[in-house]
Amino acid sequence: MLLTHATLATMDTRSGTDGYGLIPDAALALDGERIVWAGPMADLPTAYHAFPAEDVQGRLVTPGLIDCHTHAVFAGHRAVEFELRLNGASYEEIARAGGGILSTVSATRAASENQLLAKTLPRVDQLIASGATTIEVKSGYGLTVEDELKMLRVARRIGQQRPVTVVTTHLAAHAVPPEYKGRARDYIADVALPSLRAAHAEGLVDAVDAFCETIAFSVDDLAPLFAEARALGLPVKLHAEQLTDQGGTAFAASHGALSADHLEYLSPDGIAAMARAGTVAVILPGAFYTLRETQTPPIAALRAAGVPMAVATDLNPGSSPLASLTLAMNMACTLFRLTPQEALLGTTVHAARALGLSDRGRIAPGLRADLCVWDADHPAELAYRIGATPLHTRIFGGRLA
Repeated sequence: MLLTHATLATMDTRSGTDGYGLIPDAALALDGERIVWAGPMADLPTAYHAFPAEDVQGRLVTPGLIDCHTHAVFAGHRAVEFELRLNGASYEEIARAGGGILSTVSATRAASENQLLAKTLPRVDQLIASGATTIEVKSGYGLTVEDELKMLRVARRIGQQRPVTVVTTHLAAHAVPPEYKGRARDYIADVALPSLRAAHAEGLVDAVDAFCETIAFSVDDLAPLFAEARALGLPVKLHAEQLTDQGGTAFAASHGALSADHLEYLSPDGIAAMARAGTVAVILPGAFYTLRETQTPPIAALRAAGVPMAVATDLNPGSSPLASLTLAMNMACTLFRLTPQEALLGTTVHAARALGLSDRGRIAPGLRADLCVWDADHPAELAYRIGATPLHTRIFGGRLA
């Protein structure tokens, strides 16, 4: 395939001073699943002139968007809790009363694998409609060995039924279920570790995550889990400093974590640890918005330290029922003061890095031909619009999808 008369946002910031790597009146040659050439129309090599051409008529072409933090597989909803919060209940109060994550656990445990898949696919379709070509999907609503495996199997099946790459993350250390109340370390030993080993043996897991918070797990609780991930050759990431500062980010960085996510209460020491380790900060404005938080992540300090910032939906039933990456970009700019360029880097280049993927996130020869064609003139439009996704067409692995 040959895309012609495109406005390319290559996201190669080295190629210009605009921050997007913009190439006006450009062509883009695709061969199979790979990009083979990108540049000005006037410079198109004759070898690609015979490729079947698609004139995009000046439209903006970007890398396919990447959602590097979702909890897309779940059953049930938590609309009632949304109402409770609006009537004054806090997230922590709801969680301690058996709501929150644990209410979704009950519904997810009761659903079959096929039922879970049927409930999940419409949410994934919404992400795809917002430009996603790669999504991360976590477990964490099963909290038994078999139910965690069930969720990961469903996540794998998504990629078989939809034109999207799915990266799976083991998140059994998401909450302490009622049967283990007050025994977090026993839960890690009895459920989190065995389910991780079983998921790895079955080829169901690409990374390991956990929730480090007063209502979940401490750094000490999680040490055996991260040690096991390292033994299995799996990268780690962490929900950290969302509600309080538990030192989770520094702990994650000490294990070479791909990312630390949320980060509203991130300390200067945590920022320094991330900068040293190359750990990506994943910014999740949907949860901040839904929970009506007031403390924002330290964006200026992360920026000053050179910590790459990804942006994701955190799609989940309780704290971020958000299934649009373009809306997440807008919220990151409006609520956290990211620039539109940072928001687009956060859903392409830095999101790919947060998943450990080096073959996507930019437009360059040799990378995957995952692309979005937008009814837009300039990349800033993607973060500027509120709730509208100007997606014209999506290309996944070199094919219109």
